Amino acid sequence: MLEVGIKYSKEIVVDESLTASAVGSGGLDVYGTPYMIALMECTCKECAQQFLDDSNGTVGISISTNHKAATPLGMKVTCECELIEIDRSRLVFSVRCFDEIEEIGVGKHERFIIDNEKFLEKVNAKFKKASK
Repeated sequence: MLEVGIKYSKEIVVDESLTASAVGSGGLDVYGTPYMIALMECTCKECAQQFLDDSNGTVGISISTNHKAATPLGMKVTCECELIEIDRSRLVFSVRCFDEIEEIGVGKHERFIIDNEKFLEKVNAKFKKASK
């Protein structure tokens, strides 16, 4: 059951594919901010999903974050999240990232619980409408 206070963590190792230069957000081979944001979202998604059945999922709707320190290639990054608010189907997470030396990012992320099939039907209808 989803409850305020549940926590979850996820680890990655920074490689060439996760750099600012690879994504184009910067020119250096350091952990890229877009990848840190994706790790934050993924960590929160996995935290919630373990309490949902297969017909439900979550979608991210907002994130506010600061990327406070650079992380070099080869270093491990750990993301930790905590569910801090539940308002019907809206979930709010506090999220932090650390490399092996220091905190590198902190933020707040919101997700909505959705019925996967209904959500996809609505999205696909949008495409069909645009194709006319």
